[in-house]
Amino acid sequence: MDRKDISKIEHEKELVRQALSDSEFFAEIYDHYYPRVYNYLRLRVANSQIADDLASQVFEKALSKLGSYSSEKGSFSVWLFTIAANTLKDYYRTQKRGIFHPTEVIEEMAAVLEPGIEEKVFWDETKGQLLNALKQLSIREQNLIALKFWGDLNNRQIARMMNLSENHVAVILFRAIKRLREILTESGVDIR
Repeated sequence: MDRKDISKIEHEKELVRQALSDSEFFAEIYDHYYPRVYNYLRLRVANSQIADDLASQVFEKALSKLGSYSSEKGSFSVWLFTIAANTLKDYYRTQKRGIFHPTEVIEEMAAVLEPGIEEKVFWDETKGQLLNALKQLSIREQNLIALKFWGDLNNRQIARMMNLSENHVAVILFRAIKRLREILTESGVDIR
């Protein structure tokens, strides 16, 4: 662990300690983590308003359970993303939905985005190929990719959260990304 990581962890511990006695400090935690939590949830649900509501629930739960957080058990971000994952599970349980497919989110986001003409042409040409490639990944692979790239968690944090070894997480991510590249390349998409 390098000096930057240690400094970040110490700052995180201090913020949590201060937030326990004064909830105003929780605002700094919220400001720092909200975009990452929202992006993780946004990839997992097909609606930005639902993702926003779920993110709010995550932070409400985190604030109410802050006293139960222990830095000896893991980093604050792992604890927070565990709450996010459980909130997401609860959401889908109450919705009585089947398995979630992140391709729904990509389709919705594509409809909302207003790219420039070149970007629009490129997106229109590759959208179907990308959606098909993502559908070919397992739900587990999709979830790990969401935690890594949208949740901005590192492999160690994902491993703790998912009850896997850090090496196993790295292997799954490596294989999933490699497979996604192969699928896209076979479809004629240039992915440099």
